[in-house]
Amino acid sequence: MTDQTALVEPPAAPIPDERGTVLDAVRTVPGWAGRDVSVEPVFGGLQNSNWRARCREEPATLFVKLPGAGTEVFIDRANAHRAGTLAAEAGISPAIRSFLPATGVEVVDYLDGYRACTNGDMKAWDVAQAVIGLFRTFHGVGPLPVTKTVFDMVDEHLRQVDELGVRLPATVPALLREYGAARAALQASGLDLVPCHNDPMPGNFLVRDDGPMKLIDFEFSSNNERAYDLALVVAEFFYDEPRAMACIEEFYGAATWDVVARVRVCTALADLKWGLWGCVNQQLNDTWDFDYHKYGTWKLARARATVADPRWPLWLAAL
Repeated sequence: MTDQTALVEPPAAPIPDERGTVLDAVRTVPGWAGRDVSVEPVFGGLQNSNWRARCREEPATLFVKLPGAGTEVFIDRANAHRAGTLAAEAGISPAIRSFLPATGVEVVDYLDGYRACTNGDMKAWDVAQAVIGLFRTFHGVGPLPVTKTVFDMVDEHLRQVDELGVRLPATVPALLREYGAARAALQASGLDLVPCHNDPMPGNFLVRDDGPMKLIDFEFSSNNERAYDLALVVAEFFYDEPRAMACIEEFYGAATWDVVARVRVCTALADLKWGLWGCVNQQLNDTWDFDYHKYGTWKLARARATVADPRWPLWLAAL
């Protein structure tokens, strides 16, 4: 997760090794080799190191993303690159200028004049509509190289929990029983697999006053259940029941009981997935100023609250 429009500030200390890597990546872009290039860090990403590059002879500005330590455990960089390429071709994401498969370093156009959304932005209905529009476009770009459903994601994190000896809240065993029931019900109904973004944090949506919203960061993208992307929107933006119902109607064309149930069940799965992700990441990476454990345990608590809703068995039965 990154933010290519966060404030650019002087780093607390020089980062000569990263600076050299960034310069090497920029010089792979056609027309940038051998030119006088300046680079500066962009702050705001949770896992990657982000940079902005300028050149006196070139009017364009570039954004360079260096994969963070441990991210290879979660991210297929070649798949993310393909997803970003398809999104750029569909006009909903910045153009990719260079990709280095050996390292996963990616160089894209820097969107001057754009800023990253905040949770406050997501309260506006027109912003929610724009997000849903981006996802509906992305869902139609064609299959991705990787099919990774929410079940695959949860199972992967559970294996990592065992391998790393991650401690989870005492409520997780009960939550996992409901996960099994939800999985069986969704698989029996058949999954609606489409290219999904799978990571709608506000910073992944860029806006400006005189242009369309753009979508960035396809690191977690995969072919997945369509409803999961919408469920993540509802969960990540803390939408109440009326707003969630409006989103479902906007997304599907009608808020029928079966699609409402599908989105609600996927919302619990989304919190379970990201809750486990946070707890695992806390053990994998201690170099970032972010409390992964707190984030993860909070997500797991909200998932537990969702499966405790009196409507939960009715939602499962409606799938």
